[in-house]
Amino acid sequence: MSDFHVIIPARYASTRLPGKALAEIGGMPMICHVVECARQSRAKSVSVATDDVRIEQAVKNQPAPAAVVMTEKTHLSGTDRIAEAAEAL
Repeated sequence: MSDFHVIIPARYASTRLPGKALAEIGGMPMICHVVECARQSRAKSVSVATDDVRIEQAVKNQPAPAAVVMTEKTHLSGTDRIAEAAEAL
């Protein structure tokens, strides 16, 4: 196991493609594919930072759910969302 953690920022209200994190790819939401890829990095932990309960539920409903940190909707960037989640964790 490595000495790093992964926090994946995910918001529903994307301006270019709303709901992108929940777009189905091969029968699974995109965010869940991202979680699985992050797990392959052998990080100590993988968490999703989101401001939307639909994304939270999609992540938690997987056979091996990741941790989810609910963040403010007002963040201007994914980096801001990650910073809030890192502080909470």
